[in-house]
Amino acid sequence: MVNLVTIRKEKGYSQQKLAEKLGVSRSTISMWEIGSSQPDNEMIIKIAEVFGVTTDYILGKEKTPSKKGVRIPVLGYVPAGIPIEAIEDEIDWEEIPESWTADGSRYFGLRVKGDSMYPKYLDGDTVIVEIQSYCNSGQDCVVYTNGFDATLKNVKLGDDGSISLIPYNTSYPPVTYSRQEVRELPVVICGVIRELRRKVN
Repeated sequence: MVNLVTIRKEKGYSQQKLAEKLGVSRSTISMWEIGSSQPDNEMIIKIAEVFGVTTDYILGKEKTPSKKGVRIPVLGYVPAGIPIEAIEDEIDWEEIPESWTADGSRYFGLRVKGDSMYPKYLDGDTVIVEIQSYCNSGQDCVVYTNGFDATLKNVKLGDDGSISLIPYNTSYPPVTYSRQEVRELPVVICGVIRELRRKVN
């Protein structure tokens, strides 16, 4: 963790001062810096918060420090009728630029399941979702249907008030809901996909 040494010195922290801030021993800090051991994920996040940088910088994935991002939960599923903040199915965390939230916008991550959106989205991908109840026709969205868990689909809006949910995988048929069905089922936009993140093994 070469960048830990760099940022610690730039911020004027001694090993002892940082150790006290993090609630660990000075020798632990020393071992992290020489690479004989490494902090766990929660501690890496804490270190990044202390110095106001990203976790990627601390881990050496970024060469220069950038502004600290905003942590958002990655969810395994999104049940209807429950505020995002109340969902406890957090399976991971992602960071987004702080500028994305400057206007009050809110986000969450969702783990993609299945192959209905192949080849654009693969099983296991993470999508960053901007929470909003509307979208433009042609956008990829997380949508509630029939009061069940949310589904990821490309949304086409009809001039007659209908909504079509289009999978990218042609093995799956698109589903169109009439204006009445949209209102009565209901069919509700949960959020719009802002970014796709894919981890490569």
